[in-house]
Amino acid sequence: MTTPLHNHRLAAWRRLRHQRDFNRVYAARCRAGDGQLLVYAAVGNEQRGTRFGLSVSRKHGNAVRRGRLKRLLREAFRVQQHDLPSGLDLVLIPRQGADPTLEDLKRSLLRLSNKLAVRMSE
Repeated sequence: MTTPLHNHRLAAWRRLRHQRDFNRVYAARCRAGDGQLLVYAAVGNEQRGTRFGLSVSRKHGNAVRRGRLKRLLREAFRVQQHDLPSGLDLVLIPRQGADPTLEDLKRSLLRLSNKLAVRMSE
């Protein structure tokens, strides 16, 4: 049985890097959240696919804990990048107090990004 192979590498162009990109996403004021994750979205400039940025504040704990949250969020995006709606710029913010697993974040990311894509297409 053959299955379609996707390149699961996280390309550099998929990352929001500049403050102006984050500001544009926040200014769009389109967000959705659940117990694990808060996601802001805006229509992106990239025709190739969805891009993302991370925002993990110091309120989440020390550098080790913040680093772990960022690694989990990057991995959740990397694994699901081909299943997410195309053409969006997302900012992912983990909820305080939650200790999410990778599976929780993957499930939340997919559900919330689909919800935002529907909301933005209206």
